[in-house]
Amino acid sequence: MSAEPRSPRLWLASRSPRRRELLAQIGVAVECLAVELDESVRPGESPEEYVARLALAKARAGYAQVPRGPVLGSDTTVVCDGRILGKPADEADCVAMLMQLSGRTHQVLTAVALVEGEREALRTVTTEVLFRPLSEAECRRYWRTGEPQDKAGGYGIQGLAAVFVERIVGSYSSVVGLPLQETAALLAEFGIPIWHRREE
Repeated sequence: MSAEPRSPRLWLASRSPRRRELLAQIGVAVECLAVELDESVRPGESPEEYVARLALAKARAGYAQVPRGPVLGSDTTVVCDGRILGKPADEADCVAMLMQLSGRTHQVLTAVALVEGEREALRTVTTEVLFRPLSEAECRRYWRTGEPQDKAGGYGIQGLAAVFVERIVGSYSSVVGLPLQETAALLAEFGIPIWHRREE
């Protein structure tokens, strides 16, 4: 059997193992790039504007590091009562976030951007997530597992915090960190195939 043609190289402007795993799930191999950005929310910036700006900024910063693209960037944030919940600063901050989400529906927004030279494309996805009621004690136990320390909103749906989630409406993979349906559509626009695996 002859080897399949080599797919175009895709760079991922992220060190997130979750995003790399999600791309691998749909058969897309990537090279990862480390990008450092100020992720502060700007005055008057909406959650939608915030994630879109950061996703594009990451892709652009990654593109500046490579000889050729395309480069994919993504950003995920948790929103409750219109307020962006970033990564918790400490245990008290994480507990406060989780108690705010307890027994309520919140939104998870993920933007994904693809940049190659002057060409740029962007998608933003919103998913509704309902948490069951939580106790402060279990929120503290969850913090001490170490899982929520680098997670927007103080939790990871793909990990131990799965037990908090009563229902989602929208894209599960977007809550994890990359909306796969929308990402696949972007990749198709740039001529990057999915399911790029050797046939059995």
